[in-house]
Amino acid sequence: MNGFKPSGLSILFAFLLTLLAAGIAPSALADEDPAAKLHDLLDAFLAGASVNDVEMHDRFWAEDLIYTSSSGERFGKAAIMQGLEQAPEDDSEAPVYSSEDVRIRVFDEIAVVTFRLVATELADDTRAEYFNTGVFRNLDGLWQAFTWQATKIPETGE
Repeated sequence: MNGFKPSGLSILFAFLLTLLAAGIAPSALADEDPAAKLHDLLDAFLAGASVNDVEMHDRFWAEDLIYTSSSGERFGKAAIMQGLEQAPEDDSEAPVYSSEDVRIRVFDEIAVVTFRLVATELADDTRAEYFNTGVFRNLDGLWQAFTWQATKIPETGE
């Protein structure tokens, strides 16, 4: 042997070349993390829900969705989509939605997402908070929520 010792950089370069030769881009490895994909989907959905984005709702909810609202009503995707059609075009007074304390547990092609939903009214900067739990399934690489539960968190008066 000539005493050649590969450096960390040459090993990394060889690994990347192997991935590229196999048709796997390095970014594809990051895309395979289902928890990260679900977190990104949740963020995109909440941004879309803040402006009544019909396409985002259609993408997020599975056709066989069972949604249990914080008021105890149960309905499906069709009712959500119908409500969006009836929403006023001026959504400037609609709350802005965000999430806190997101926890994602993935079990193969099923995932459970729990989080605190925060609805902020921009007009008076008030907040309403809900515990949300969504159960997602992955069909052909597309995660969609098929079960949803929302529970209003009582205001503490602080």
